[in-house]
Amino acid sequence: SLDFKVRADGTMYAAHHVQMPSKQLILMVTAWDPQILGRWEAIVRFLVTEKSQHSGHKPKGRKTVPGELVQQQSDTLLPWRQHQSANGLRRQKRDWVIPPINVPENSRGPFPQQLVRIRSDKDKEIHIRYSITGVGADQPPMEVFSIDPVSGRMYVTRPMDREERASYHLRAHAVDMNGNKVENPIDLYIYVIDMNDNRPEFINQVYNGSVDEGSKPGTYVMTVTANDADDSTTANGMVRYRIVTQTPQSPSQNMFTINSETGDIVTVAAGLDREKVQQYIVIVQATDMEGNLNYGLSNTATAIITVTDVNDNPPEFTTSTYSGEVPENRVEVVVANLTVMDRDQPHSPNWNAIYRIISGDPSGHFTIRTDPVTNEGMVTVVKAVDYEMNRAFMLTVMVSNQAPLASGIQMSFQSTAGVTISVTDVNEAPYFPTNHKLIRLEEGVPTGTVLTTFSAVDPDRFMQQAVRYSKLSDPANWLNINATNGQITTAAVLDRESDYIKNNVYEATFLAADNGIPPASGTGTLQIYLIDINDNAPELLPKEAQICEKPNLNVINITAADADIDPNVGPFVFELPSVPSAVRKNWTITRLNGDYAQLSLRIMYLEAGVYDVPIVVTDSGNPPLYNTSVIKVKVCPCDENGDCTTIGAVAAAGLGTGAIIAILICIIILLTMVLLFVVWMKRREKERHTKQLLIDPEDDVRDNILKYDEEGGGEEDQDYDLSQLQQPETMDHVLNKTPGVRRVDERPIGAEPQYPVRPVIPHPGDIGDFINEGLRAADNDPTAPPYDSLLVFDYEGSGSTAGSVSSLNSSSSGDQDYDYLNDWGPRFKKLADMYGGGEED
Repeated sequence: SLDFKVRADGTMYAAHHVQMPSKQLILMVTAWDPQILGRWEAIVRFLVTEKSQHSGHKPKGRKTVPGELVQQQSDTLLPWRQHQSANGLRRQKRDWVIPPINVPENSRGPFPQQLVRIRSDKDKEIHIRYSITGVGADQPPMEVFSIDPVSGRMYVTRPMDREERASYHLRAHAVDMNGNKVENPIDLYIYVIDMNDNRPEFINQVYNGSVDEGSKPGTYVMTVTANDADDSTTANGMVRYRIVTQTPQSPSQNMFTINSETGDIVTVAAGLDREKVQQYIVIVQATDMEGNLNYGLSNTATAIITVTDVNDNPPEFTTSTYSGEVPENRVEVVVANLTVMDRDQPHSPNWNAIYRIISGDPSGHFTIRTDPVTNEGMVTVVKAVDYEMNRAFMLTVMVSNQAPLASGIQMSFQSTAGVTISVTDVNEAPYFPTNHKLIRLEEGVPTGTVLTTFSAVDPDRFMQQAVRYSKLSDPANWLNINATNGQITTAAVLDRESDYIKNNVYEATFLAADNGIPPASGTGTLQIYLIDINDNAPELLPKEAQICEKPNLNVINITAADADIDPNVGPFVFELPSVPSAVRKNWTITRLNGDYAQLSLRIMYLEAGVYDVPIVVTDSGNPPLYNTSVIKVKVCPCDENGDCTTIGAVAAAGLGTGAIIAILICIIILLTMVLLFVVWMKRREKERHTKQLLIDPEDDVRDNILKYDEEGGGEEDQDYDLSQLQQPETMDHVLNKTPGVRRVDERPIGAEPQYPVRPVIPHPGDIGDFINEGLRAADNDPTAPPYDSLLVFDYEGSGSTAGSVSSLNSSSSGDQDYDYLNDWGPRFKKLADMYGGGEED
């Protein structure tokens, strides 16, 4: 048919105004899939009625015969059909396949709105009840569709939303009044027809992309994507893109374009330059209905396009020449700062500068380091320069970027510059050309001998300066140095055997100082290797020895020590002197080797004792030196093993047998006396516990230091209240003392008792009783010491009712007899001599 056409999405439409000649029109539609080479056919039947027109699609692969569809009314479906055979038997044929029912979404009603009427051809014979089941009927969402059980009319009860659910699958049932199935259930497919009720929505409102500066037209930048909830197979969901605006519009107002179907943004013009425009803001619009601005719905998003930097600008020096100054002998000093200009992105590899010295520094005195913040080149001294060698340097430096230049960019001639560095002269310290100078000479050279000239060199050739010398270190004070010319002479005799010599070398340090401003000085070390001469006689070893009084039991091995070194040491010669003659008579020396010999007895027996044996030891020096050394030999009786016995050792010390016996008897007597003394002391201790006197003059010989308060102006001026010393009225506190306290003159350990109030009128008679009680308590107390204890008295007060003690007679009257002081021991001897002299005193 040329009256109808079909789109790629399957939509059929009339090509022009059509006059339908009959109430139905049957067309065949063919579909092709070129990828899988599939082919489908469907019969489309158009029913022309006065009320409505319904169309449907037959499922794939099924073919409907036009004669199988009978419709009595335009909106009535007869899904069940029975035929009568020729012989009168009823034969049921296969069920019809009902075309899908299309329902437009967002319908405005009124609701419920009839969709179709379902009838069975048996309704003329019996009463039939119709029902539907499935999602949208008796399953959630509930009651979207309903059916009149008597008439079979099916309704939709509310507007459809294709984005919520695009199709429904229901089953229609026909039963009699008893609920018995009259017909088999038939499938009903209901499709929601899409309407353009959703705008395209961008996934992001802002998209970020980037493109290198200088990119060619057609360079991909980014992709924007918008989704439409409508059916993508129809124009309702077909989105198309376009660029609305571009900011800034430099260097062209159309720097970018977008693929209308995919949303890919690409460059369309040349001239992207980050140094001019770093960022573009592009507004992109998405429209459905295949981009039809009159009927489609639209939405917009923002695309931010950043122009990324490439190294298209080489660094350039801000000036062609630089200058600097550096003192000689200084390192790690920045002498010049090189400044450059680079228009690329700061602090990126396209901007970071790298400096190189290409000429003018063959010895490598300088290097150029890059300041990471300012990108300046810091010319730094890494190897000290010498003013006397180079007074100035002319450097040629080059600068480049960390990243290579972009293709097609040429290096500018301004990438090189000249650097002039002048060197300033400073006062340098003198130095010894031969430091750690070594000289060799024999020890023992006389005082005043010239050893060498240890002179220094002043590197300041352009300064007129004088150098002076002095000693810095001379441990033995053996050397002198001439302050003007550095000549070294001996101040004492050099001795190789001195403690200041290490491995035959004596080391001294000297100072050389100039008279510059400021003065500078340098040090040098002189090493003197001393050659040994035979100036030390050998010494016999050992100094003491022990031998048995009978020969052939043991011998004494002897050797010698010499402070000199080879060849002024061994082999040694050991011999006995001829004087006194008893030496060679009693002793003999046998040579073992060049360094050792044996001393032994010549006679058959020598009395035990200590003998001084002189031995002459001679070394092998040139000339040889000898020394007579004495070895003390203890001769003692020995046991069968040749070991000196204990008694023999004593005898060897010079004591005879009688003397030894006498010593043993003295030791026994001494031990007996010590034992008797100990017994006597214990006995005296026992007797002392039973003595009646408080202090025995013969036992207590201890001097006591008694401290008194200041005496004031004299006894006659003092008034003493003797009532403070009288005995309290009661002795209960004495009788109630704890068992451990036996004396009334002791200070109680516990709380002190409260004494009764002393009477106002003194009772001098109580003092004697008080003292007798104290004496009796001390005598009966076994723990009391034999001397006065600390006595605690109350404060005496400021006055006394008793008379002055000054009225007492003095002991100088001579009535007192002090002879008993002689019995008190040696500590009272002085008092006995002073007062116990009798009438002669």
